[in-house]
Amino acid sequence: MRSRSRLGLPAVLACSVLFAAPACAEPLATAGIGVQSCEKLTKDMNPAEGLTNMTNALVFYWMQGYMSAANMALLEGDNEYIDLSLMDEKNLLPRIHEFCTKNPDKKPISLIDQMIEDADKIETKWKSGTIPWAADED
Repeated sequence: MRSRSRLGLPAVLACSVLFAAPACAEPLATAGIGVQSCEKLTKDMNPAEGLTNMTNALVFYWMQGYMSAANMALLEGDNEYIDLSLMDEKNLLPRIHEFCTKNPDKKPISLIDQMIEDADKIETKWKSGTIPWAADED
């Protein structure tokens, strides 16, 4: 009987946490520091510090992942991609900081989406379906 009482408290706590969580969270298509408000980020970003500044590093690495995913979509859809070697921290961090300083009500993802749209694309031969999760299902 004593072992049941030991198990009772953790079970009650687990259930209380489970039922205290929101029933339906709103779905997200993107998450991370790139969707934080520019107002928050400009306080902590300092492009001159490069990647030694934690906020700079988080923003830059998030952007690399986001732009890499965009490249996969470009390759699958249009057989083209963006040369990400041109998007290093010395190029991107000052641009994001300037954008966020001028637009505190926006998010860095807005600038990145515009940069992707405006960037010169490199055409290539790409076999659709090379990336299994991006392949069209017929």
